Amino acid sequence: MRRFLPQTLPVWVLLIVIAGLLISQIATLYIVARDRDAANDVVDLYRLNDRAFSLVQLMHDATPEERKATASGLFNATYALTVSDTPAVTSSIAGDDELAELEDILVGRLTKFGVTDARVRRDPATRESDAPGGAIMNKDVGQVERDLLVLAADFAQSDKLTASLRFADGQWLNFTEPITPVGPILSFDSLPLYALIAGLVVVMSIWSLRRLTAPYRMMETAVTRIGHDLKSPPIAESGSREIRAAAKAVNAMQLRLRDYVEDREHLAAALAHDLRTPLTRMRLRLELLRKSPARAALAHDLADIESIASSVIDFAKFEVTEEKAERID
Repeated sequence: MRRFLPQTLPVWVLLIVIAGLLISQIATLYIVARDRDAANDVVDLYRLNDRAFSLVQLMHDATPEERKATASGLFNATYALTVSDTPAVTSSIAGDDELAELEDILVGRLTKFGVTDARVRRDPATRESDAPGGAIMNKDVGQVERDLLVLAADFAQSDKLTASLRFADGQWLNFTEPITPVGPILSFDSLPLYALIAGLVVVMSIWSLRRLTAPYRMMETAVTRIGHDLKSPPIAESGSREIRAAAKAVNAMQLRLRDYVEDREHLAAALAHDLRTPLTRMRLRLELLRKSPARAALAHDLADIESIASSVIDFAKFEVTEEKAERID
């Protein structure tokens, strides 16, 4: 499982940015959808309240026959309106607290017009749209007319608020108010915009990560170079405060390592040089001995020791020759 996980810091940061972007977008869409639904509910209740006031104000002084004639003239499929002796809303108990409060508001507001009771309920859509699909797709139809036809079809297919208002003479005014249809948060028109914004965020994140991690890649290269050559140039101490501090620490480490190695090289060269004096005395004393197999073996061993000492001194001289020549006299 671990092999499928990212192995580099930039990829992890990029995944975190993308995940944060998705979470923020989903949370934003959820909040917008919830607030929009709540706002639409309040608007629908306001529209029903306003329409009830207008209808009651129009009909409260009319006779029962005049009310029926007026209702018949104002009737249409979307905004149904009837006057009868029985209520369209048969239950006197509201379906929820919002409708119960609206009923109280209607009675309190319309009492002066002789309204004694108000009932409101929510009804699901019961019919298909009457908007002709051919008219919507017709190329000769303008954009405004097409939008109006689509909106009319949506209203025809939406749920309804049905209200029944009782006049003092016992007659009921029944009407419906379509609930405002709520479109989807995401549509085919808005998806490209969301995708474009998300793509820009990802591209900017990748660009920013490359700029932020560039000093680390440079430092990795410099440290690798130090491992092969302690005398390589130091890292440039530039960039952010953290990068400067890290570069300064690496340069200090390189300097200490170089001093440490040089001290050991000089110590080895000094020891090898000091060995030459006793080796010379030993060789002189060996020459005074009579020729024998032991003398030849000792001479061979002394030659090996002198060769090792010379190699150490030559190595130290090679390191010193890389330093810049200075005039001392």
